[in-house]
Amino acid sequence: MNQDMKKEMTAPIRDFHLPRYQEIPEVGLYLEQTAKYIAGYLEPLQDISITGSMISNYVKKKLVANPVKKQYSRDQIAYLIFIAIAKSVLSLDNVRVMLDMQRQICDSRTAYDYFCTEFENIAAHVFGLREYPDMLDTDDSAEKNMLRNMIITVAHKIYLDRYFSLLRSS
Repeated sequence: MNQDMKKEMTAPIRDFHLPRYQEIPEVGLYLEQTAKYIAGYLEPLQDISITGSMISNYVKKKLVANPVKKQYSRDQIAYLIFIAIAKSVLSLDNVRVMLDMQRQICDSRTAYDYFCTEFENIAAHVFGLREYPDMLDTDDSAEKNMLRNMIITVAHKIYLDRYFSLLRSS
């Protein structure tokens, strides 16, 4: 891969940042506002997206709680970001299993912030921006290993999709 292609390949990931729990708006967002807010963060990932109808479907399938007065809370938005990314490699049934496991282990804020840091860390490694991914902790639980492996799979899928897209356009 030449230097120009490498720069183009890594550009979306170089400054990629998922909003941490505290950065998500505290005031509720309506359906289309929620979809637009999340889509803005997911845009650099290209094939990972979310729409209002997808959000409604996740609510209908009880992956996310019903909005209160048609507004989505910080907690719901965090879950929706996780679901949008995870569903790129998992079935919705398996996403549900992961969410159920998370709910038994820790609160949504802790789990979501851990997920964001781990995702950014692994994506940077997969795209060659970091030699080794940082280890966030020494907890080698089955749940954290499962999450990490899902994230690794998503990062590799994003890498391959981007690589093929660049090959086709050149």
